[in-house]
Amino acid sequence: MANPLKIGVVGASGRMGRMVISIIAAASDCELAGASEAPGSAHVGADAGVLAGVGDNGVIVTGDTAAMFGGVEAVIDFTVPVATMAHAQLAAEANCALVAGTTGLEEEHRAALQAAAVAVPIVWAPNMSAGVNLLFAVTQQVARALGEDFDIEILEMHHHHKIDAPSGTALGLGQAAAAGRGVDFDAVKILSREGVTGERKPGDIGFATLRGGDVVGEHTVIFAGAGERIELSHRATDRAIFARGAVRAALWTAGKPAGFYAMNDVLGLSI
Repeated sequence: MANPLKIGVVGASGRMGRMVISIIAAASDCELAGASEAPGSAHVGADAGVLAGVGDNGVIVTGDTAAMFGGVEAVIDFTVPVATMAHAQLAAEANCALVAGTTGLEEEHRAALQAAAVAVPIVWAPNMSAGVNLLFAVTQQVARALGEDFDIEILEMHHHHKIDAPSGTALGLGQAAAAGRGVDFDAVKILSREGVTGERKPGDIGFATLRGGDVVGEHTVIFAGAGERIELSHRATDRAIFARGAVRAALWTAGKPAGFYAMNDVLGLSI
């Protein structure tokens, strides 16, 4: 049996960081080999397993993220865009794969990941769930089949702690729909509506954002035509699905050449 993949986790004390650590603890084909937090965090020096609620595992949370990258084979990152951009550079310098589920990335952040991917495998997805990534693929196929006779609207809802809107997953669904139609997403996206907006323009892809309670994540892509409507939906009830997807992606990077990958690559989906 191959040696377990050595995985590091940045943002180890965060909600997703703890969840990833707990998923790794239950796996036999990987092991937690490092965990880090921002210097000055109250959790630096804590046992990562205790933080995650899985018991003492001897991995101490460090404030030296660069050093942590040097001791692992893959790092999982659910942090914020600026931090993820820096982590991509650290991954390239340490010859370490990076799996990033960070949302809210702008073009400059994605460019930093793509630059690092020249040296190492980088997997980025706005949503690490297998189900959501299947929804991306189906959305692209349906958009291609239906064309502009059907209006596309994307509805998403998340918990009240979420800081970006629309969600990265919603934007990913819009990009999948635009790709299916062969159009520039930025030219057709309508991220919000307010006041007297006039009639809906053919070809637009609209978004509606809801926030409240403890909703993990709900997304619906609506294809509205004359006399009929198709709705494709995914509802997450446990954020462990995102952590499991990230660990799956980290395992997938083992032995892969440098490159900028998405979850459809990890899952073998053709879109």
